[in-house]
Amino acid sequence: MYLLRHGQSLFNLHFTATRRDPGIEDPELTDLGWEQAEQAAVWLADKAITRVIISPYTRALQTAEPILRVHNVPVEIMHEVRERYAFSCDVGRHKDELAVAFPAHEFGHLPERWWPEEHETVEAITARAAVFRAAMRERADQDTTLLVSHWAFILTLSGVSAANGEIIEYDPAALAPERIIWRP
Repeated sequence: MYLLRHGQSLFNLHFTATRRDPGIEDPELTDLGWEQAEQAAVWLADKAITRVIISPYTRALQTAEPILRVHNVPVEIMHEVRERYAFSCDVGRHKDELAVAFPAHEFGHLPERWWPEEHETVEAITARAAVFRAAMRERADQDTTLLVSHWAFILTLSGVSAANGEIIEYDPAALAPERIIWRP
């Protein structure tokens, strides 16, 4: 399967410059983030993609847009592949707001509040990644699935610290990473 970290968001832009939480909830992509999403769509254009799983954060949904213009495939919005809740950017939007902003997708299955209320532990995100990995191992379409997700979830799943817009080829049959290096 393919793992794609969302393109640069407004949060990423400001946090990278200052190393301080800029207080931006559920941020949108920057111009660079949109360019990264377009580049991902180009890279994935000739790949066999039969399903796209997307985190319900705006930055992930926006990153998927150019890809879905190329690949007209089923989409699954899955809150379990969200970012590790640690900053203001990890506060999401209510499913009704998401449905208005992204009418092509179904959000009715999401819980009323699909993001945690407090900082998420390493153990919690590790458990989420383990459940996802196990579910993907059982799927016949695992080789043709694209996941559009976030830094911490991709890191926990694969052991790879992906940059914004980076695509990683991933085998869900692989063992969980033995050691995850969280940046300070």
